[in-house]
Amino acid sequence: MGLAQRDEAHHTYGDYLTWPDDVRYELIDGVAYLMAPAPTLDHQDVAGELYYQLRQALEGKSCRVYIAPVDVRLPKANEDDAFIDTVVQPDVLLVCDPGKLDRRGVRGGPDLIVEVLSPSTASHDQIRKLRVYERARVREYWLVHPVDRILTIYRLDEDDYGKPDIRELAGETPIGVLPGVSIHWDALIARLGPAED
Repeated sequence: MGLAQRDEAHHTYGDYLTWPDDVRYELIDGVAYLMAPAPTLDHQDVAGELYYQLRQALEGKSCRVYIAPVDVRLPKANEDDAFIDTVVQPDVLLVCDPGKLDRRGVRGGPDLIVEVLSPSTASHDQIRKLRVYERARVREYWLVHPVDRILTIYRLDEDDYGKPDIRELAGETPIGVLPGVSIHWDALIARLGPAED
């Protein structure tokens, strides 16, 4: 099941800013997709734990970590904000270039994006957003599958993401864009309980 489109029109960040705050959308190449209802507690636990571990690891460093909702504007060239047609709200994101941060959020590709998959967003995150993040030169893209206990990691090389690194959510996983920093999974997985069949 994919996310519902708002309509058939082409939208920009200028349009997006005029919409009511009580309904959230993401823009992918001008198409407005209705964000899914509130995620499950497992989803929130995973995103919160990743944010918490990254926040602790970044103490005293210049990189900043954020948790959704934060608008990430992804221009295709040097267009003004009002004309950007791709705006996403990743679950967790890391930005090491302070020049990409402003009062509205982030402009340009973060260094790391983590999406926690749920049935209603899986195809959106694995297909549409993968292409968008690759185009925006996001250096590392993690897809966390809390139900299947799998982590899929895409790392940007010179041209594209190439073949993903697929791992079990166990032990620890080093973050490529933050040398010496790893995410530790075991306590989180124990809190989530047994995997669903």
